Amino acid sequence: MPSPSSFITTLLLCCFLQLYLAFAGDPFVFYDWTVSYIGASPLGVKQKVIGINGQFPGPILNATTNWNVVVNVKNDLDEPLLLTWNGVQHRKNSWQDGVSGTSCPIPAGWNWTYQFQVKDQIGSFFYFPSLNFQKAAGGYGGVIINNREVIPLPFGFPDGDITILLSDWYTRSHKDLRKDVENGVDLGVPDGVLINGFGPYRYDDTLVPGGISYQIINVEPGKTYRFRVHNVGISTSLNFRIQNHNLLLVETEGSYTVQQNYENMDIHVGQSYSFLVTMDQNATTDYYIVASPRFVNTSWDRATGVAILHYSNSQGPASGPLPALMGQDDPSFSMNQARSIRWNVSAGAARPNPQGSFRYGDITVTDVYVILNRPPELINGKWRTTLNGISYLPPSTPLKLAQQFKVLGVYKLDFPNKFMNRPPKVDTSLINGTFKGFMEIIFQNNDTTVQTYHMDGYAFFVVGMDFGVWTENSRSTYNKWDGVARSTTQVFPGAWTAILVSLDNAGIWNLRAENLNSWYLGQEVYIQVVNPEVDYTESSLPQNAIYCGLLSSLQKEQSHKFDFSMGSPFCSNSRVMLALLLLVLIESFFFSMWSVVL
Repeated sequence: MPSPSSFITTLLLCCFLQLYLAFAGDPFVFYDWTVSYIGASPLGVKQKVIGINGQFPGPILNATTNWNVVVNVKNDLDEPLLLTWNGVQHRKNSWQDGVSGTSCPIPAGWNWTYQFQVKDQIGSFFYFPSLNFQKAAGGYGGVIINNREVIPLPFGFPDGDITILLSDWYTRSHKDLRKDVENGVDLGVPDGVLINGFGPYRYDDTLVPGGISYQIINVEPGKTYRFRVHNVGISTSLNFRIQNHNLLLVETEGSYTVQQNYENMDIHVGQSYSFLVTMDQNATTDYYIVASPRFVNTSWDRATGVAILHYSNSQGPASGPLPALMGQDDPSFSMNQARSIRWNVSAGAARPNPQGSFRYGDITVTDVYVILNRPPELINGKWRTTLNGISYLPPSTPLKLAQQFKVLGVYKLDFPNKFMNRPPKVDTSLINGTFKGFMEIIFQNNDTTVQTYHMDGYAFFVVGMDFGVWTENSRSTYNKWDGVARSTTQVFPGAWTAILVSLDNAGIWNLRAENLNSWYLGQEVYIQVVNPEVDYTESSLPQNAIYCGLLSSLQKEQSHKFDFSMGSPFCSNSRVMLALLLLVLIESFFFSMWSVVL
């Protein structure tokens, strides 16, 4: 039987923590997600997809700059799971990044709680499962990080906010697809392109079978909506357009852009854009929303996503041909479009340089990496992909855990800064990044398809791209003033793309191909960024860490039952001491009053 004193102390502590979370520091937002297989027929063929809380796609994660996000994830799949947050920077907290190099997977039947702060960011992002080719089965959803009210939008506040998730889609399971990739079998033409998990509107009876559910976006005439459009697919570049409507580009992956109108936009795998679309048509009919594959032949025509934009005063259904796409097979059109996207250097935003004062073109580069990819090739009898001749081998012990516990032999800091003329190999080789250094990375695409590359933990400046082989003289073509800052960039076949990034975010960060087949076979590398000084602001090992590999013996028996932690990992030592002091004062007052009553 607990004593009255201990009971009251416990009660007061619980009450205080609740009050602390409600009124102190930055706000918290809580999500409780169950990830499981659900039945669906997005293309008219019944299959298992990965849903979250029974939804496919999953729910939108909505937060505001500097809010703390707590996502409790229950893994009801039949294999391990990690969720990663595409474009969310996790400032000094790579523990929450959700990739194999930073976290042990959540075993089937377990749950794990992600806890992170969306620090100094705004914009449109998405999440998805990062292991075992699971992204091909779904498990993805949008992420919105809103401006704080003190930082106004650089455009009129829209009348509505609409998330559009585009994905190439196969009716084969993700397990069958990954076996094909392992065996060197090309993914081939997708069975379709989904828009928000729905198949195409039946715009052509010969290409689209009947009985398929399609997405309808309901709008009001005269109003302006913000469309956040993400390519969450696995390997296909898509062109997005809305019949008879202009797309005013305003943001991409956390950066406000120079506002320009486009009739259509190429959105490559892993990329995100925000457009303002004004409903300025006469609504004689509904309008097509189209996502069609790029740089392909007519055999891909059936793989076109079509949704419907429906005005409330529409006078009839959409009909006739889809809006045409000029230059469908011309990558130079797409490259010129990409070059036209510029950073709005005068717009205030959640970033260290609210007035565009960060002149990245004047900073001295400290490290240069020319990273060359190649198509899949056999290495030791297995199909692999490489960067600079190295195919990344994920160790059983995550890199970040090995670094924390000083486990030797898990990885090497010897990733070459250029392609080495030697046989390709499989290895766990990392880039040793210089803390607060300024790195130049050139991606050289020797493959036959568009590849996109993503860097966790950062937004980098896209300063140049061109066809041919990059040389030192290519720097003369760089945009050193308003190159857009983003986390995912495309590299056209037989071409190069150059980025600049300031390595001010301590941690171990994933640099990967977003094309899932390339990533799965080894096209990734991690960048270790270590602050040589003691940094008390860098997040420590989470209380709920899962252990695996060489550290499996540290696993606590009840770790899989970890639930919301009341936000305590976010409390600094000083805040905890303040909380305890207040608790003592409250308890002292309570007992003095109790004594008077007695």
